[in-house]
Formats: sequence, structure tokens, C-alpha cells
Amino acid sequence: MAEEKEPVTIKKYANRRLYNTGTSTYVTLEDLAIMVKNGEDFVVFDAKSGEDITRSVLAQIVSEQENKEGQSLLPIAFLRQLIRFYGDSMQMLVPSFLEQSMQSLTSQQGKFREQITQAFGAGGFGTLEEQVRRNMEMFEKTFAMFAPPFVRGQAKPAADKPQGAGGEMDELKRQLDEMQKRLDKLGGKE
Repeated sequence: MAEEKEPVTIKKYANRRLYNTGTSTYVTLEDLAIMVKNGEDFVVFDAKSGEDITRSVLAQIVSEQENKEGQSLLPIAFLRQLIRFYGDSMQMLVPSFLEQSMQSLTSQQGKFREQITQAFGAGGFGTLEEQVRRNMEMFEKTFAMFAPPFVRGQAKPAADKPQGAGGEMDELKRQLDEMQKRLDKLGGKE
């Protein structure tokens, strides 16, 4: 069995600086966010009082991530509902529910990534986007094959008219005039 590593200890000083005791360096909230993303566990203690302030530092990281352009994960309605649970009789159930929900989402995310990789190879989503683009191109080409010649720009120009936007319109008018003459002839009008 693999031994679980002890979490890295981070000390927060009065000047708001964070000190990583494992590497003996000062770190930023961004550095801590990277540690979380890499699966590294840490605890944060107030250097003066020794109080565990990990929760408030993690909340601060979430707040900073939420304020980055295009990084928002928490919908406003969710945040409002979460605030409503504070002081509510259901408050004690919320943490375990959220934790289980996140574990489930993480598990499903892994399965989804595996399925994408199996279906589209190592390129994953990039390959998926490329496939969608190719399908759209093929759809457009197929659609063009069944379009009438004048839509495709392949109408035969009239002998005395130059081909182009005006020429195509003239060709359409000429074809409509011919059809009208035939209909008139069939209807007995001359």
C-alpha cells in the first residue's frame, strides 16, 4: 500500500505573505492554486496564533479564480442558494452533499475524457472540433450538389449577356419568361 504524504504546511504571516515550509519559499495564492490542481495537499496556519485557516485561504483562491475573465464556475443562483443555507437547519447536510457531488463529477469527468480519447485519439477535443468542421464542409458540399444550377452559379449564360451577378439575374428572368410563354401556350393564350 502506498503511504499517504503529510500535507505541506503553509504559514500565513501578518503581512499576508504565505510561506511554504516544505520548500522554504514564499508562495502566492496562484502557487497554491497550482498545487491544488496538481493534487498536492496543504494546510495553512496563521503564523502568530497557529489557527488553521486552510478553509478561508481556499475560499480566497476560489474567489480569485471566479474573478478571472472566463474562469467562472459558480453560477450566481448557486452562490445565492449556498448563502441561504448558512444558519438553515439543512446547513449540516450541505458540505457532505457538495463533496459527494464533486466526487461524482470528477469520476464522470475522467470517464468522459477516456471516451473522447478512445473515440478521437490522443487529440481529444481538438480532434472532435476538427471532425465537426470537416462534417460541416461535407454537408455544405453535399447541399450544393442538390441545389439548382443557378444557385450554384453554374447557369449557362445567355448568348448575348456576360456572366456574373447581373448575368445570372438576367438568365433567371429569361428562364421565367420562357416558362411563362409555355404556360400561356398550354392555357390557350397567345
